[in-house]
Amino acid sequence: MIGATMSAHPTTTTVESPVGPLTLTKRDGLLSSLYMQHQRHAPTRSPECRRDDKGFDEVTEQLDAYFAGALTEFDLPMTMAGTDFQRRVWAALREIPYGETISYGELARWVERPKASRAVGLANGRNPIGIIVPCHRVIGADGSLTGYGGGLERKVWLLEHEARHSGPAPLTLALQAEPA
Repeated sequence: MIGATMSAHPTTTTVESPVGPLTLTKRDGLLSSLYMQHQRHAPTRSPECRRDDKGFDEVTEQLDAYFAGALTEFDLPMTMAGTDFQRRVWAALREIPYGETISYGELARWVERPKASRAVGLANGRNPIGIIVPCHRVIGADGSLTGYGGGLERKVWLLEHEARHSGPAPLTLALQAEPA
């Protein structure tokens, strides 16, 4: 059809990382997901999705730099499918400084919904671009690690990694049981 905009098939690749394999997906040239192996809320792969290991160089370079402790803020073209509220929460996550944490209640205040910490937690759990959109930096009001779609062990690893590379005081985190 002349003049019609044809959306390219989404592409995907899997890369190795210190927290295990990461599955990356792009849609229309924009990063649309980063999921860890066995992650809760990971989407089922679309049958139209095609493997393309060559289309992710910029993403993998920045992830490599992050895991080496040399990158504290990602700068990648992304698209995130979700509700308006979810996208507000995900945008706010990107404002949490590297090596720091905030509570779900504080994040709720950041998105101007101070009584919506549970809804913020649900949106946080549905973040489609883990690590790069740092949902791992959100913790319970009492400082507990109250769950992570990629698993609490990975959340601990990511927070300790950032603490090692962000300042003089090492962060020690206690792993707590995930809610059922």
